[in-house]
Amino acid sequence: MEWIDAAAAAERLGVKQATLYAYVSRGVLRRRRDDDGKRSLFDPAEVEELARKGRPRRPPSPSELVIESSITLLGEDRPYYRGRDALELARECTFEEVAGWLWGAPGTWESVPEAVAAARQAVPEHLLPIERLQVITTVLGATDSLRFHLDPASVAATGHRLIAGLVDALGPAHAAGPSSAPADVPPRSEGGDPPGFEGGDSPGFEDSVPPGFEDGDSPGCAGTASVAGRLWRGLGPWPAEPRLLTALQAALVLLADHELAASTLAARVAASARADPYAVVLTGLGVLSGPLHGGASYAAERLLAEVDHPGRAARVIAERVRRGERIPGFGHTVYKHGDARASVLMELIEQAAPGHERLLCARAVMDELRRRRLPAPNVDFALATLVAVGGMTPGSGEAIFAVARTAGWLAHAMEEYAGRTLLRPRAVYTGRHPGAAQ
Repeated sequence: MEWIDAAAAAERLGVKQATLYAYVSRGVLRRRRDDDGKRSLFDPAEVEELARKGRPRRPPSPSELVIESSITLLGEDRPYYRGRDALELARECTFEEVAGWLWGAPGTWESVPEAVAAARQAVPEHLLPIERLQVITTVLGATDSLRFHLDPASVAATGHRLIAGLVDALGPAHAAGPSSAPADVPPRSEGGDPPGFEGGDSPGFEDSVPPGFEDGDSPGCAGTASVAGRLWRGLGPWPAEPRLLTALQAALVLLADHELAASTLAARVAASARADPYAVVLTGLGVLSGPLHGGASYAAERLLAEVDHPGRAARVIAERVRRGERIPGFGHTVYKHGDARASVLMELIEQAAPGHERLLCARAVMDELRRRRLPAPNVDFALATLVAVGGMTPGSGEAIFAVARTAGWLAHAMEEYAGRTLLRPRAVYTGRHPGAAQ
């Protein structure tokens, strides 16, 4: 069989050519030169075998714990859920379909009304959305007598009830009337439209309601409306424009899992100890709220809030750089050359709200980072942009992240429940040994 060039080999493997040559240097692939010595050629059978096996991982660093999983593969710039490109899923599928794919079980997304009512009663006022979700999860778990059934079908059924309960108990953000809107959310126009959409003439909004969202704003339909539509009602001070709802749907898919992120590792440890699914999710929520994980989207929201018009972006970034601060929402520990999830989500936001002032401010921030040759935006920044353009409650990015990632946490919990082995890392002791000299 004729050998193929570097471009063809890289395309088959789904990597950049620089990565291809890294494989050569590590002995993963062989190459030879063509007759004039100018081109590298690769054995197509060897390339095909590597493509089937998947991207070779580097050896784990001392801070990494390696756990076998069949759920998510991290590619060059994106995740793959059970072999399917998450970016393609975000464009083609609903969150409900993707959760079912991760769990191996479709189901009905209905909450328990009594549990939702109890959870709403228990949530104190003035909490951030992520904090509300922590309270809600606790109450939903305490009222679910089926939570201790840990077989796959039961966990999937619990997952459907749990996520439905989270978005329904989060409740309409505007339920208490106009005074419930956060101070830094711009008021609606006199015509009732959100800022940037006055007059309802934003391109494509006339008859572009995506499938599954027709009932997303009607009261009393929580049992049948989409998860994205119900979540928007809990975070947004007004009904969503259809294309923004499509962007939220995509965000939920893009964030559904990310291999062994810190919150997922914590969730797996909890599941390995046979904690019930609600306790697993509560564990994940606690870790997700940290500023180095899901909390990064809230930091990015605050960054965007400082940029009140595009012309201020350069000054805001310059001040942060001068103070030695990290720019939230930019760079990624896994995707060194860019987070494709951010690109997809930003594209959908632009389609939904071209020319929106908050989107222009976000683009100005991105342009300033690019001018300074700083890292590219990640999905946290795109999520913050969605929150800003949608006029959602501050901190909504964390809540979107949490609801989405609940699907992944429960998929990982299923693997741990099937394994029946407690995850118990050992420490490398660095302190004083017994009997050592004082």
